[in-house]
Amino acid sequence: MRTAAVYRNGILAGILREENRQHFMFRYEDGYFTDSSKPSISMTLPKTQQEYHSEFLFPFFSNMLAEGTNLAIQQRYLKIDERDVLQLLGATAASDTIGAVTVQLIEKE
Repeated sequence: MRTAAVYRNGILAGILREENRQHFMFRYEDGYFTDSSKPSISMTLPKTQQEYHSEFLFPFFSNMLAEGTNLAIQQRYLKIDERDVLQLLGATAASDTIGAVTVQLIEKE
């Protein structure tokens, strides 16, 4: 099981967890979820519920990944298996993203 912290404008919004390659979970952080002034991180992950489950990486997060040739270059350069979407997301969406959301892998201690 691997975990990533999801930030919106530098504020922890929630946790993305890969249980295995066929099961992902996103859970809003308690304080973020209960604060009505904080928006949902995406339209597909509204704050109508605190926890979401999926058999694949949520489309909102997979859309943050490069595609085609750029994806192949990133995978080769970063030495990340093409099926390891969480590792790739953490490596490429940690700081320089187009939108307000960033994703940082949480290292196991």
